Amino acid sequence: MLDRVRIVLVHTTLSANIGSAARAMKTMGLSRLVLVAPKEFPSEDAVVLSSGATDVLDNAEVVSTLDEAIAGCRLVVGTSARQRHLPWPLLNPREAAAQAVKELSGEGQDEVALVFGREDRGLTNDELHKCHYHVHIPTNPDFSSLNLAAAVQVLAYEMRFASLSSRETVDEEAPHWGVCWDVKGATADDTERLFEHLEKVLIDVEFLDPEKPRHLMSRLRRLILRARPDDIEVNVLRGFLSAIEKSVR
Repeated sequence: MLDRVRIVLVHTTLSANIGSAARAMKTMGLSRLVLVAPKEFPSEDAVVLSSGATDVLDNAEVVSTLDEAIAGCRLVVGTSARQRHLPWPLLNPREAAAQAVKELSGEGQDEVALVFGREDRGLTNDELHKCHYHVHIPTNPDFSSLNLAAAVQVLAYEMRFASLSSRETVDEEAPHWGVCWDVKGATADDTERLFEHLEKVLIDVEFLDPEKPRHLMSRLRRLILRARPDDIEVNVLRGFLSAIEKSVR
């Protein structure tokens, strides 16, 4: 199960933090590391701070954008140090891990991404808007400074704890909305194409002013991501948008 969890580090500045994150991952049985445009990698500092987790570093995938890093994932969780102007579904680390394990417990090979931002300012709003949920680590409010690798360690531990617990219990709950037995939830890249299509149509019908977008697309993202559409539902929405385009023409 843990082999299908991606730890995604976005624009990491210090290569030592990449090594420390790799160490944190390996101690908890995680191995999939994806780096989005790191400032320096590979690096000797990363190797030294990994304390032997060089296999995680050697197999790390380096990509240019967050979209590439989360492509194919059916659940994306982004770490956030604070509540944003536009509220988003917010989980603590244990809740986030439980949700991830629920996604990974199916018969398929679904993948989950846990996304971590820059050391100094975390993830941008645009990056967080690509996530189904945000996760906040409840640190001491009087001293909330948390090292990137420490944050990875917290989430990695909770993932391991949740995965071990899932082997000992049988989930007798009815399937919840967004995870159906017969249809897979839409991947992050398919959902992103839906948002691009939706924005184009809203501009075409003059419902969205690109010069004054305000928070319209952010609110629509939140609405659709909260609904967790599956592959068929995304295709239906794309077809609906195409019909609108045809009608407008």
